Amino acid sequence: MSLSIRNQLPATVVSVTPGEVMATVQGRLPGGQMVTAAVTMSAVKELGIGEGSEVTALAKATEVALATGEVSGLSIRNRFPGTVTRLTLGAAMATVVIAIGGDQEITAAITQDAAAELGLTEGSRVTALIKSTEVSLATA
Repeated sequence: MSLSIRNQLPATVVSVTPGEVMATVQGRLPGGQMVTAAVTMSAVKELGIGEGSEVTALAKATEVALATGEVSGLSIRNRFPGTVTRLTLGAAMATVVIAIGGDQEITAAITQDAAAELGLTEGSRVTALIKSTEVSLATA
């Protein structure tokens, strides 16, 4: 299956915290960063997700926010510091590719105004932010 979702990050599950309807799943990326996904319990069961499972964390580029400087006081679980390696400006939107280590990249689609306000250029240090509820999981 091919997907249009740009952010497809391989991870090894390190914990599953079950709830009544939803679970939080934490995975470790190849570079050592942690990713958290909030998924339904039925998805955890149907996909057979448990500690040690290999999964792919999926997040649409439009669900990635960017910050410059220190990030504090946010409930967003997924925070990936990195460096802008590619910035493509369109008429209204910008595509930003961020190297986060471990040969992994995250792509963000933000408005051109936001890119300008943040002063983004190739080489800029940023933090990619993704809510755990916006991360889906896939298994092979």
